[in-house]
Amino acid sequence: MELDEAFLKDIGMKKGQIHIFIQKRNELLQLQNNAQQGDGSSSKTPNRMDAQTDPARASSAPAQGTASGGSSGAVGTTSSESTAPASGKKQKSSKKSQLQSADEVLELRKCRPFRSQDTDFKYVKDTVLAPESGANDLITPCHEYKSFAIAAELNKDQLQSKFASEVIRFASACMNIRTNGTIHFGVMDSVEDKAQKHGQIVGMKVKNREDFVDALNYIDRCFCNDLQEIAWKCIHPPVFVEVISKDSQEQRFVVEVDIEPTVSLVKNNCFEVYLPKYNESSRKVILPKEPALYQRLGAKSEPVQRSKLTAFIQAIQDRDAQRERAELSSTQAPTEIPQDLGRKLSILLNDGKSHMDDSLRYILVTNRCEQDNLNHINFLMHLNIFCVFDFDEHSNVSGLYSKYKEHHETSPYFLQDFFKEIKTDNAPSQKLFDQTSWIFCNGRSDFLGDEKPCDENTWIRTKKKYLKKVITCICEEILPERSFIVLFLLLSPVQKPLVDTFQEFYTEMNGMEYIVCITESRENYNKWANLAQESCSIETLEQRSIVGMKLSHVDATIQSMLPSTAQPRHLPASTGGVCILPSREEEKLCSLEILCADQCDDINLTEEQKLEIEQNFYRGRKIMWENLWLADKKLCGDIIEREACTEASKLLDGILRGSGQNYSVAKLKIFHHPGSGGSTIARQVLWKNRKRFRCAVIKTSYSHSTVCKHVLALRDYEEKEITHCFPVLLLIEDYEDEYFEDLQTDLMEAVATRKMNTCKPYFILICCRRYNNPERLCKASPLDTVAVTHKLTESEKKLFNTKLEKLQQEYGEPDFILTFVLMCKEFDKTYVSDAVEHMLQGIDPSSRDTCLMRYVALLNCYVPNSYISLSHCEAFLGLGAYTDSKARTYDFKHHLSEQVRMIFIELKENTTYISSIRIIHCLVAKEILRQLSGNQQSQLATTLLQEKVLFENRFGREEFIKFIRHLFIRRDKRSRGDNTDTLFSPFIEHVCEAEDCEKAIAVLQAAYELLGKDPFFAQQLARLNYSNEKFEDAKYWAEVAKSHLPTDSYILDTEGQVYRRLFSFTVDRMTEEDTPEQITETILIALKAMKCFRAAQQAAKRERESMNNAGYYGEVEVGCRLLRFLSTLPVFPRSPEGEYPELVKYLTTDYIPEDIRRTWGVLHSRLKGLRQNLYNALEWISEELSYFQTEKNQEKDDENDDIEELIDNPRKWLRRQSAVYAKFFISASLIAESNNGPNTELMRCMIIYGSGGGNVTNILSFLTDKKENRSAEKLERILSFYPENPLRNRLEDNDLIHFILSHITLACLAPGSAKLLPLQTLRELSRRFIKGKRQFPASAFFLLTLLYWPDEALDKEPNPEKDEILTSALQTLKRLYDIKMKDVPTRKKRIYTPFFLGKGYGLRKIVHRNKIDKLMVGTLDERRMKWLNGSVWNIPIIRDNLKRVCGWTKDRHLFIRGHMKDLQILPLHHLSVPAGNENVSFYLGFSFNGLVAFDIVVENDPAIRRM
Repeated sequence: MELDEAFLKDIGMKKGQIHIFIQKRNELLQLQNNAQQGDGSSSKTPNRMDAQTDPARASSAPAQGTASGGSSGAVGTTSSESTAPASGKKQKSSKKSQLQSADEVLELRKCRPFRSQDTDFKYVKDTVLAPESGANDLITPCHEYKSFAIAAELNKDQLQSKFASEVIRFASACMNIRTNGTIHFGVMDSVEDKAQKHGQIVGMKVKNREDFVDALNYIDRCFCNDLQEIAWKCIHPPVFVEVISKDSQEQRFVVEVDIEPTVSLVKNNCFEVYLPKYNESSRKVILPKEPALYQRLGAKSEPVQRSKLTAFIQAIQDRDAQRERAELSSTQAPTEIPQDLGRKLSILLNDGKSHMDDSLRYILVTNRCEQDNLNHINFLMHLNIFCVFDFDEHSNVSGLYSKYKEHHETSPYFLQDFFKEIKTDNAPSQKLFDQTSWIFCNGRSDFLGDEKPCDENTWIRTKKKYLKKVITCICEEILPERSFIVLFLLLSPVQKPLVDTFQEFYTEMNGMEYIVCITESRENYNKWANLAQESCSIETLEQRSIVGMKLSHVDATIQSMLPSTAQPRHLPASTGGVCILPSREEEKLCSLEILCADQCDDINLTEEQKLEIEQNFYRGRKIMWENLWLADKKLCGDIIEREACTEASKLLDGILRGSGQNYSVAKLKIFHHPGSGGSTIARQVLWKNRKRFRCAVIKTSYSHSTVCKHVLALRDYEEKEITHCFPVLLLIEDYEDEYFEDLQTDLMEAVATRKMNTCKPYFILICCRRYNNPERLCKASPLDTVAVTHKLTESEKKLFNTKLEKLQQEYGEPDFILTFVLMCKEFDKTYVSDAVEHMLQGIDPSSRDTCLMRYVALLNCYVPNSYISLSHCEAFLGLGAYTDSKARTYDFKHHLSEQVRMIFIELKENTTYISSIRIIHCLVAKEILRQLSGNQQSQLATTLLQEKVLFENRFGREEFIKFIRHLFIRRDKRSRGDNTDTLFSPFIEHVCEAEDCEKAIAVLQAAYELLGKDPFFAQQLARLNYSNEKFEDAKYWAEVAKSHLPTDSYILDTEGQVYRRLFSFTVDRMTEEDTPEQITETILIALKAMKCFRAAQQAAKRERESMNNAGYYGEVEVGCRLLRFLSTLPVFPRSPEGEYPELVKYLTTDYIPEDIRRTWGVLHSRLKGLRQNLYNALEWISEELSYFQTEKNQEKDDENDDIEELIDNPRKWLRRQSAVYAKFFISASLIAESNNGPNTELMRCMIIYGSGGGNVTNILSFLTDKKENRSAEKLERILSFYPENPLRNRLEDNDLIHFILSHITLACLAPGSAKLLPLQTLRELSRRFIKGKRQFPASAFFLLTLLYWPDEALDKEPNPEKDEILTSALQTLKRLYDIKMKDVPTRKKRIYTPFFLGKGYGLRKIVHRNKIDKLMVGTLDERRMKWLNGSVWNIPIIRDNLKRVCGWTKDRHLFIRGHMKDLQILPLHHLSVPAGNENVSFYLGFSFNGLVAFDIVVENDPAIRRM
């Protein structure tokens, strides 16, 4: 198995660890190869024995063979190896030693400064010091290393004698040469362990520091009597330098002794010494009889040879003179040249640029900020700070946060809370990028909860794990590489948690390239750097740090580099002036991109930036406010205004003048072809009006409720009289219909709550959306819609051609402004084809960037608004951090071919935190696909699915997967602006058409396998197969989908559709020659389909967050088709009257024709249950339509396509299917035979059903018939089928409901009809619903609210029994409604109010909603808008027909008096209920959720009393 990056990532390794691991692996493999090639010669190399067994001898022996290593300064010089290892284990160790020492390069570190007692100074294990050295200038210390690993484990006497021997030998040599020196214990010497390197820091265990200090007492025994005091002064006490290591918690030290032989002490003296040695046999320390004179020879301490002793002694005076001169020159230290810290700061913070980069984000890590420093951190207010890791527990009270939150809106967190916020399966919240997240890493002193500050050890134990998780998540999943800088601002003494934070960022970011440290205090920096060097060398830290620069200077320097002058922004006010919009107030409204009156006036742009902004626009990037500002200031060429912009401005002026309908929330719709400039026009309209009105662009990544809240705040900000505010202009782009409708409803409700009437709208929504046929939508709503197409008018052509000539003169090659050129040519297909062909000339079809271009083109062609993140593109081209982590000036574009570079455009929108790539235009993408892939797009998609590097890339992964899913699953819909409603995704339909369905199925199967066996892909495969009459495969994939999600109602419905299609397919191909077995099999298929649909129904009931009614519709569709099929069989002949008596008799009685008794044996019981099953499904659909608004056009002409009708007009569909259903259960001959038996009653019910009186929805649908007389006659005919005296002839429960509702409906159509029973009689009939112990449907209690609402004629005296009936009915309706709604948001299923309380008494007081509709004028859309914005209640004729009732409010609840008791009722808009206790009046509606109040108005008239 190959250890590649993907495998290592899967087992949990971080990218930095993976990089190091693979690098070391490759080095070892290379070394191994080299070793194998040189096996013959290496065996001939002479070796000597490794370390000697006697520790004293091993230490004191001259370091032979290491002089070259010491003098050259190379790390890891050639070492020798034992020729005869004692064991296999030893041999293995030697092999490892050889590998490590030969190639591994350890990081070079500096020694502790001479004589330094800095306790913060640390060494890092397994780094190396410069090689041992000899005397240089006498002041610069020479160095000698000893590992001391074995000696450190000896007993006290052995340890001290060994330590003293090494120190005194080295010290005497330095003193005789008159040079400073330091001997280091715990650092590898070249003659010691060959597994280590010369100068490698390993450290040693120190059991007792006093043992080392006391060991220097040997000075008195080892130096001559007259020189002991001098020696004590020259040999300084041991310094214990801690060795830090990531891999071990064991405490180790390097013990160092400094030697300083000043001339005043050592002048004219020679220092002979007796070196102590521990005798193993006597277990005593002994001294030699004769002293020895040592000197420093190169990097070694050697005894002076006797032959040279005289000359050495005679040269003492010369050495004293040299020392004296050296000391004198050292006191005259040269003045240190200060660094240009200002320039360094600019380069570090701006990623090498001369100005601050707005696109670059900052992560701030800081500690306690003293009060004096708070005046000098203003630069932080202007940085684009993503989050802050704050280790100051007092920050909220007196620290940095207390100052920052005065200027910016923030989101405060503790570590674990922030981790929960960012670690979700979905894409990161937009709020993370719009507001700074402030993370209190060590609690808050002022917080009353559990998050209290803690000490370092407790923090490491309890909080460090969350810090690690947060940093990993930020670096791996939220912010791409090179898009942010981590800024360490050290304002007070540093503690370990701050260093841990650095080390985590260093690991995740693969080094220091995007980490910067700023500190004024050198002391704070030294402590931080010494601890941080565990991860990074001191030299690298120094390069990335600003140390010693006053914070006030840092503040001023950074502010001078800002791209804007930090002037306050302004909003227009209703008084005609302006008001300041502080940054914090603007950030509170994070769901809006606010366009200020003085937008861009504060920016400072270089000529290069201005040129780049203009070029990007004409290359196809969305227009920016800077483009419009530059054009206004004549700093670039004019931006063309299309005629549609003038039209939009005229429509806007009309809305502002109050022409037409006065809506609280007005709409101005701009529908445009892709790339035709619709977005530019919308922004031009806003730009023109920015000084008149408050303008903003809505960020649809926020919820509609949040946007509504922020829009209201924007309108009211700094306004004294909110009733006189100007309208707010809001641009919303590429939105979902549901989102827009929810937002519009929220805004209307909010306005309705305020009860303010003005002639102008409160809000104007400029809706900008791509559509493939904008002209059609403009014709449908010409008063508020502008269509923008690729077609140019003659005047526009002149403007575009003139502009094109200027651009070509300016930029030369027109390919770089291809989008604008194509627009000038009106996106002519031939021109697009020729232009693409020209650009693709000479392209390498096999190159990676060409392949990437094809992938982007595939997505752009079929998935609207799709793109591939820049991070994905870099990974695909192999431009990741591992290959070129030091390339600071890296530019993605430079790695593309010229052709690809012209076709790609980079997106950098304000709401897009990840840069992304797309083709300059979707038509260009389509043409690229045609020319490069032809009719092999399925193969291209399959190849794309196999690109692991794209699917495994972290940044933007959710969006990328979403686009891939849309490519295969998302269908076109006219409601979204597409040309047609498709059954499958456009890509799949193209493959079916251009290639064949087999390839479409194959590519979907590949997507299923490679996208984690997604059950919804299996569902699409089932649909695709049954659509192509591959029913066995369809069954298989339906089963596969069901195996993944066995309780998903939508997947179970798909299984039902498989059998439904198979049933229809089989029936359509049946002939008279079909055998009974084939007929039986066909019926079984239909019954299987119905069974699947019933399973979908049951699953839908269990789903709390959705209402899927497809199972009911599917069962009715199949059931009615099955009835029609049965009626065609010879065994069920048709009568001359057109009825099917045999079929009716078979389905409704125990009768079984002899011809089918045996062959249909398994079918009889199931077919005889068909009537009841269909009846139950139809009843459920009827109840569903009674509860909720269908939100669709109920006036549409009849459609031929049943599926379309099912979607658009379910009420009409229900009427038709009810008639089909009833048709096959009616037989006059069977009525005659039964002689008033049970079948007679069933036939009567079926006749009523077939006439339209069989369920609540069908009965109410008579009210929507334009011919009211015809509907009244039908209802009278229906009532004639019921017994003349229903009080005496008991009706079934459902029949009674339909009987009473038919009366109420008839009363609305023909109040003078002779068939109508009085209200009192209907009340008597309905009492069964209260007294009965069995369950009744919601429609029964709905009728009770209509019948028992107080009547001026019948209820003149209070009646507690009637009050109890009304109260009980309302409570039951509420309970049933809550069961019905489950956890579905009410906005998705808006309650339907069919009746209102009118003026009059009896049944005349009940007014149907359709009557109100007929009293309004205008199109259906205009009438619907009147309902939405409440203007319907201002129409006089409607007010004359409805009765306004009185009630009161208490604690935001609404009440009304019933017969005797107070009843709480539901307001249509909860926000419309006034706060406090008020008398109110309103119109009363009756719904399946109880009573509903419309148009609530506070009444100040004291005469108002409770009803």
